[in-house]
Amino acid sequence: MSDQSAPGKPLRADARRNRERVLRAAEEAFADEGMAVPLDEIARRAGVGAGTVYRHFPTKEALFEAVMDERIRQLGEEARRLAASEQPGQAFFAFLARVVDQAMLNKALCDALEAAGSPVDPYDGAKGDIWRAFEALLTGAQRGGLVRTDIDVHDLRGLTLGALTMERHARDGARPPGRMTTLLLDALRPT
Repeated sequence: MSDQSAPGKPLRADARRNRERVLRAAEEAFADEGMAVPLDEIARRAGVGAGTVYRHFPTKEALFEAVMDERIRQLGEEARRLAASEQPGQAFFAFLARVVDQAMLNKALCDALEAAGSPVDPYDGAKGDIWRAFEALLTGAQRGGLVRTDIDVHDLRGLTLGALTMERHARDGARPPGRMTTLLLDALRPT
């Protein structure tokens, strides 16, 4: 985490509350505006001074990273829970569609998923956790015969990022929202 508080030293109760307010406000602001939102606007939304924001997060990038790490961690946990589902194929397709849909509505999540996919190795770094979780879902769906067996996590990463790009370009009104994701999901099914 990029928080400036001393490692291992717990925050005072008021500092902890302020930090949480900043994180919630930042999540909303980044979802609306992405990285273009000024830190002063996040401070205003959180009801704190700019100094409070800087005390916890020295840069906007550090705040963005903290917000997105938490969001991606939550998605990874959800994927792992779904991987234990009695209907892994259905869970895989529903989760993949939901991630693409959420990322299209949340500019910051879209940016974070794209950044999480940028290393050559999808297991690289903390954000690689979501791809490990996705792999568990993928493997369960493949064992159930509902996803092509020639797809691996590298392919899945590329296809997911491709779906984000396709949906973004399809928002011109010529195609209904979700059409590109539906085509992607159909392509993952065995022939």
